[in-house]
Amino acid sequence: MDLLAIAAQTLLAVIAVIVLARVNGLRSFSKMASFDFALTVAAGSVLATMMTSAKTPWPGLVALATLFAARFVISLLRQKWQPLARLTDNAPLMLFYEGELFEQNLAMARVTQDEVRAKLREANAISPGCVRAVVMEATGDVSVLHGETLDLSLLDGVSWGHAKAPGSNSGA
Repeated sequence: MDLLAIAAQTLLAVIAVIVLARVNGLRSFSKMASFDFALTVAAGSVLATMMTSAKTPWPGLVALATLFAARFVISLLRQKWQPLARLTDNAPLMLFYEGELFEQNLAMARVTQDEVRAKLREANAISPGCVRAVVMEATGDVSVLHGETLDLSLLDGVSWGHAKAPGSNSGA
């Protein structure tokens, strides 16, 4: 493949991504759910192949359009039919709550105490006492909730794994 062809296919790929992102909307590159992240990674792989090794751009363009269409359809269906959301997403997992680090949940998520401490520092938590909760989100991101109080509604849908949820007699 000559350099001019690589440049032309790269330009075409950039234009295609811009057009598809505009048509698909704000969710195009989000990481709001685990399926979003997976489709973003897949799109990146298609783009790389299309720009550097494909003889023709058309299979890559079709694959890219299909990935964007799949994201649109899945997100729309998830919004309308809750069982699909449960099928496509992992549940967020509670790692730390009100001063207690949940060792078994760390093991479930394959997260170390050092990684949790790093996330606390990143969130500007000045002591574990000011941290209300640490949640490993479905996307793999870690949310650190800190401050004076915590509205428990923010924890709706969070799995407590092997930990005891507040107000329950067993792990949720």
